[in-house]
Amino acid sequence: MKTHARWLALAAVLTVSACETVPPPPPPPPADAPIAIPNFLSAALADPARPDADKARDAARKPGQLLVWAGLRPGMRVIDLVPGQGYFTRIFSKAVGPKGRVYAYVPDELTAVAKGRPPSIAAFVNKPPFANTRMILRRMPEFGAPEKVDMIFTAQNYHDLHLPFMGPVDLGVVNRQAFKALKPGGVYIIVDHTAKAGTSMAQWDLLHRIDPAVVRREVEAAGFIYEGESRILRNARDPLTTNVFDAGIRGKTDQFAFKFRKPRSAR
Repeated sequence: MKTHARWLALAAVLTVSACETVPPPPPPPPADAPIAIPNFLSAALADPARPDADKARDAARKPGQLLVWAGLRPGMRVIDLVPGQGYFTRIFSKAVGPKGRVYAYVPDELTAVAKGRPPSIAAFVNKPPFANTRMILRRMPEFGAPEKVDMIFTAQNYHDLHLPFMGPVDLGVVNRQAFKALKPGGVYIIVDHTAKAGTSMAQWDLLHRIDPAVVRREVEAAGFIYEGESRILRNARDPLTTNVFDAGIRGKTDQFAFKFRKPRSAR
């Protein structure tokens, strides 16, 4: 019996020794490790129909890495909320391909600001080579699309919806509309310029920034699940106290990118 016990003890020692010689598994990659850009997205970024001015902004805006993180895939239905001049609209169009659809949602509240000028994207939506795009010109409380979509994306504009020139918009209503517009499991991506924690709407108006905590609180209140943040557009050197259009910081602001998901059990 004693011999048997000694053999068991020896086996335990050998097992521990063997385990100690096996190197531990490598740590998980950091959240902002280099991201491989899939071919469909690389092709969209390199597409000759994209304006050279847009391509010149890619180094700062990092659309490839951002959209991989967002989960963009061919065939998706996407709403580009407040598309501006169509920087992301064109990328979405080529990335989702002929089986996908892109809805460029232009808030009608901007009509007064534009003083009768048509939206910039009207020059190319629903026309070759971006024939899979459609423009929706409608007020923000009516936000939605003709069909349920896989992704709602807005970049550098969420803060504007709070500001006086937009009404301001009731974000509770807008985010509930966004929830309804998505398919179960769909994602809501918000990218915007960072304001200091606790800043007021008056400061957002002055600087064109927003407190990320406010965004998260508002969107989660509509029923969304917060899935995380990409830090690829973060810039610790931004003091967060300068207007984003100031020449010294323009194109280099600290930006947060949040991903929210509609629960797959929701309808």
